[in-house]
Amino acid sequence: MNARTMLMSALGSVIGLIALVLVIVLPSSDETCETSGVLDGSSAPTLPPLGGQSPADARAAASATPTTNAAVTGTPSLAAGVGPLRRTLPLETGTFTVSDVFGSRGGDHRGIDMAATDGTTIYSVSDGRVVAAGPASGFGNWIVVDSVDTNGRAYSAVYGHMWDHGVKVRTGQTVTAGQPIGMVGSAGESSGPHLHFEIVPGGRFTGGRQIDPMPWLDGAPTPDVGGARAFSVDPNCVRGFGSAGGALADGKVPAELEIWYRRAGTVCPEISSSLLAAQAKQESGFRRGLTSPAGAQGLAQFLPGTAVSINPDDGLPYVIDADGNGTASVWDDGDAIIGQARYMCAIAHKIAGWMAAGKVSGDLTALTLAGYNAGEGAVLSSGGMPNQVAAHYSETQPYVTNILSMEPQYRAPGAQGRFTPEPGGGGAQIVEAAHDWLGAPYVWGGGGAQGPSNGGFDGPGLTAAAVFAASSGAVTLPRTAEQQWESGREVPIAKAAAGDLVFSDFGPKGPAKVGIYAGNGQLIQAVSPSSSGAGGGVVEVAVPGDARARRVL
Repeated sequence: MNARTMLMSALGSVIGLIALVLVIVLPSSDETCETSGVLDGSSAPTLPPLGGQSPADARAAASATPTTNAAVTGTPSLAAGVGPLRRTLPLETGTFTVSDVFGSRGGDHRGIDMAATDGTTIYSVSDGRVVAAGPASGFGNWIVVDSVDTNGRAYSAVYGHMWDHGVKVRTGQTVTAGQPIGMVGSAGESSGPHLHFEIVPGGRFTGGRQIDPMPWLDGAPTPDVGGARAFSVDPNCVRGFGSAGGALADGKVPAELEIWYRRAGTVCPEISSSLLAAQAKQESGFRRGLTSPAGAQGLAQFLPGTAVSINPDDGLPYVIDADGNGTASVWDDGDAIIGQARYMCAIAHKIAGWMAAGKVSGDLTALTLAGYNAGEGAVLSSGGMPNQVAAHYSETQPYVTNILSMEPQYRAPGAQGRFTPEPGGGGAQIVEAAHDWLGAPYVWGGGGAQGPSNGGFDGPGLTAAAVFAASSGAVTLPRTAEQQWESGREVPIAKAAAGDLVFSDFGPKGPAKVGIYAGNGQLIQAVSPSSSGAGGGVVEVAVPGDARARRVL
């Protein structure tokens, strides 16, 4: 019997989730990220507020109602008395086959693939909170749900390869076990309709590691592999678990500000913690007490009038008393950072409405930054990136460019999808990173260190994104092929290795095209469409005859 047959047999035989007896082992006193009371006052732990809550605080008991997914026929109880295991299968029984197992592809496959008809309903396997929903490199689209198991351990469930229309939840939404959240698709790196499914104890964005989800689906307890501790009172042990704030890279902002940027990244799905951190670096360099020549104040450089203006999203001022000290002030860390997020989200919502009405075009993130700098009215009157006065060119556009180029430095590795660089991986990881974007559309001027922009890449935008991702942000390439030709060192094309940059179409100022050598005479390149409009996008093509190579890692 092969591994796949054994797995399917096991899955079929235990489809009703066997009753478990869990031994709850209290963490030792020297485990700073856990407390001895993680289960106190709760029959089934729910997600805590970001930053944790006191172990003595009561937490609402989860309902013991059986899950709605027909794939699950039983709800086992625990001898330890901490409530039911609220788990279900991500697809209904009989609608799928396991087409690839955990640990295949040389150990690189960190989940299981469940082949099913395009459009098959995907269910949340447990109660939790959506921390990511939408585009992700490699997955096309993904959904990540953070949950807390009955043993008090934090974990994420990851669902991948949905089409754009197949993502049925939004970031920040609370879901229950058995609730429909998406539909099977074949977006991203996929050869046919299937669900890529992962279980990540410790949290997908908060230091966890994937495990084989098959035993877990069969009822095995969630292991402790490190990462987030859901009910810790120490913010360093939570790091944004249960929120989109978990995508902020550790240690990139001053320690006392980190929890506030993580919280700020949960205000709306359009504005991430990493974007807010990069924006703050540009605005104030994380320095308190600043007042600009124009009168902008504090970490987020609010004009006093803007700080007290009413947010149309909720009718409250942009700067509120987020830290609970009784005063809303741009000089308080938490108030300023949460206010920054509230203002950015309000701008994003206005601009998104204008884009939907055809009044504005461009990249929503870039235009939101421009609106923060020049006022959203400048975006509307320009029909996109502000371009009406000299300051729009000398100040606003460089402001946007600088922040977008810095943002990846503040983003947790792998926060946009599957690729996570390994130390010492070298040039081969550039190829791995580029593979995540195969099939992305060609966009003139698109992409850069932050990844795709306006939905895609041009040639140097792709190489900049792949090198930045592969180097964990250590190497930022310039924006044009001619400038990238000055990076690294040239190697003979006959000795090119995977991950070397391949340049071609040389002119008086240098090369016009650049791609990434993938081996066997092939390179990954963002190719423009033909004059008829056909083709184009990130594809593998043959190395051209005039090619020259440079090694940047």
